[in-house]
Parts: sequence; C-alpha cells; structure tokens
Amino acid sequence: MNYDRLKMMLLDRLGPDAVIENADMRDYTSFRAGGKAKLLVIPEDMEELRYTLYMLGRAGDCSECGGCLSCGGCGGCEGADVVKNEDPVEYMIIGNGSNVLVRDGGFDGVIVRLGDGFDYVRAEADGTVVAGGATLLSSVAAAALKAGLTGFEFASGIPGSVGGACFMNAGAYGGEMKDVLVNVTVISKDGTIERLLPVSELELGYRTSVFEKSGDIVVKAEYRLSPGDKTEIEKKMRELRQKRNEKQPVNLPSAGSFFKRPEGHFAGALIEGAGLKGLSVGGARVSPLHAGFIVNEGGATCTDIESLMRLVQNTVEKETGVRLEPEVRIIGKGNKN
Repeated sequence: MNYDRLKMMLLDRLGPDAVIENADMRDYTSFRAGGKAKLLVIPEDMEELRYTLYMLGRAGDCSECGGCLSCGGCGGCEGADVVKNEDPVEYMIIGNGSNVLVRDGGFDGVIVRLGDGFDYVRAEADGTVVAGGATLLSSVAAAALKAGLTGFEFASGIPGSVGGACFMNAGAYGGEMKDVLVNVTVISKDGTIERLLPVSELELGYRTSVFEKSGDIVVKAEYRLSPGDKTEIEKKMRELRQKRNEKQPVNLPSAGSFFKRPEGHFAGALIEGAGLKGLSVGGARVSPLHAGFIVNEGGATCTDIESLMRLVQNTVEKETGVRLEPEVRIIGKGNKN
C-alpha cells in the first residue's frame, strides 16, 4: 500500500492540520502512553469524513495504478484488467481515546478521529438531547443540566465521547447508554451509506454493541431525558463526582475501569483479593485507590501496561478460575526492541 499517495490525496482535500504523519498517540489517548500511528486523519465534517472513509476503503483496490489514489476517485480504472492488491489499508476510528492503547511499535495504518464539526450538543423542548459523535459525555450532561433534564447524571463523569460511548454501551453507577438512547446516525465504514438506527437495532449489551460487527461509525446520537429539578440534577452530579473522586484515581492517566466485569464478580474485588492492589510494572500500576484501574504513574509504556495486564489476568485466573478480559482496545505492534 502506497501511503504517500494516500496521504497526498487526503492532504489535498482536508488540509495539513487534518492529516498528521507519524502521530504520537500518547497525545490522543487518555492513558498518555503508547506508540505512533502512520497517519492520523481528523475530518471536520460529514463531507470530509465520507471522503476519508471512501479513500481508505478504495486505497488497496488496485496494485497497478493505486486505485483511486492515482486518479482522484474518477473511476477511470473501473472494470480495467488490473491486479487486486492483497494489502489493503488498515484503519481504525477513535473518539476521545479514553478506551484505546496503541502498542509501542506503533500502528501501521490510519487512525481517524472525528474533528470539531462533530462536537456539538443541543437540548430540545421535548426532552430530546442531540449530540455529535465527538462530543464529550460531560458536555452532554452539562447541556442536560442547563435544560433541566434528568437521566444523564450517571454519565457526567465518564471520560469518553458520544461515539465511543455508543460503541461500548458505556455506563456507570447503575446507568448505561441503552437507558437513554433513542437513535443514532451512522455512516458505513466505506463512507457510502448514512443511516438512522433506532436503539432497538444497536444490540447494546454489557460493553458491547452492533458496531463491533458492522464497523459503522456513530456521527450523531439522540437521547430522551425527563424534565427534572435543576437543583436536584446538579446535586446528583456533584454527589457522583465526589464519589468518583474519592474512590477512583482521577488524577492519573488511565482508561477508566481496565477490565470488563466478569459475570457474578467485580474485577476490582478479584484483583484486590489476589493481593495485586498497588502492583507495578515500569510506570504502570494497579491503582492503590481502586484495583480495577491501571494507571500511568509517569513514563509508562504500552508494554508496561500490557505486561501488568497479563500479570493481573494470570494471577487472578490462577487464584479464582476467572479470566479477566480488558475493556481497553489494544492495537498495533509490539516494541521493535
């Protein structure tokens, strides 16, 4: 795959601020750790996102002429006697980077991050709240509070974006996205189809959704909330924030709860019961405040974090028979060393 041609086509359409070569993903993930991406692309609106996805989908079409990379998408090589490229471009969509780690050896592909044009929120008179895929959940909660709408308090402290929260069916303190979502607007992974999907079609479960299979990208979400008293809404948010600050290591880089909750158990309790609270590998540590969190105490590499993850998994499984699975998506290749 000729990334130089892909990069030039994207640069020509999106501009230099939106196409970053060898992007250090420590700057774009909440763990503040990990390696670089060959290309980071930040489309600012739907038109740019459609173009980006289309180019990424077609970039590996033709190994003789580079597919639409050599003709600008004119389609002049359609139907020609060309050799198919068996090395298509690899790419991934991220939101706020709060649940992603890029291995120290880097991601030999393209990471797409929704830009500012997808960061908006508005509350409607009927209790509907509409937000773009790049909008932080804290911003949605703030807009709900301002409009006197209750039901989103549980998500006010989750450090993620709307799109990522839909992908993972994010939740906290007894609430989940599926409880408040009405529908989402998605674009297909090849950029050709835009659809409105009701919540009933999203297959939202514990930290899972249909998007893991479909590859569709959430660009907008619509929530239905209820009228409430602003004082009570603010009080609830304040209580949850205080609870979070007291019991979670919010002052250190992390990805939130690192492991999924195993059926019938709590990951943090299993880890603490195995005597692993405070255990460290390099700059990564099982938080002494909450054993369900792995934190970056300073200078942690993705290798440190993965090594600690495996140590925790193996020890807990040996002690309890329960295999912990990470919530965090870890991509890329290991350290070249």
